[in-house]
Amino acid sequence: MQGLFITGTDTSVGKTILSAALVAAMTAEGEQVSAYKPVVTGLGEPRGAWPQDHELLAEVAGMPPEEVAPLRYEPAVSPHLAAAMAGEHIDPTQLIERARTLARSGTLIVEGVGGLLVPLSEDFTVCDLAVALELPLLIAARPGLGTINHTLLTLQAARTAGLDVRAVVLTPWPQEPSTMEQSNRETIAHIGEIEVFGLAPIAHPTRTELAQAGAQLPWRLWLSPESPIPGRT
Repeated sequence: MQGLFITGTDTSVGKTILSAALVAAMTAEGEQVSAYKPVVTGLGEPRGAWPQDHELLAEVAGMPPEEVAPLRYEPAVSPHLAAAMAGEHIDPTQLIERARTLARSGTLIVEGVGGLLVPLSEDFTVCDLAVALELPLLIAARPGLGTINHTLLTLQAARTAGLDVRAVVLTPWPQEPSTMEQSNRETIAHIGEIEVFGLAPIAHPTRTELAQAGAQLPWRLWLSPESPIPGRT
């Protein structure tokens, strides 16, 4: 299976934008790419200016939204609770098999839900899904205050689980980062012994803008069987 698993330090830290940027950049280069976000919650919340997560991924991947996210719930709660409120139970085996099916057609970009330890069912977390799929991991994180602790904890949890963490991506990374933001990036790279990149701000959810931002990231290297050298920024 070739692809990447995108997790985050928390919810709303840019996982979907990073995932969409990667899909857009890859497809712009002629790669056959599928997007997969196994569970989406919060669809009952007021819509913003941007599409819902699975809709954006579907647009750049050229897939129906329901194929990107087979499980969709209205409450803005954790997946296991959203399923319970709907009288359902999320079957981890089905999530894994769906990913493997999508991966047969090419590169697979999987976006997790929230952070690594978010439960998908009572005894199966996002981290468990990432381990089962055996894909290299990217960590999406905020560039601002609090990101050092959240990112290093996520990195520690991922490595403890045996995941192959390829990089941390701070998003959005400003054109003129503040002293704190630059220090955060350098500190995460140094303490975490990990490459840290920045995803350029994306003003509009268009395929062109997403592809331009994604093209600035070394996604070909991340897809390689060999891990990049850690610690570089």
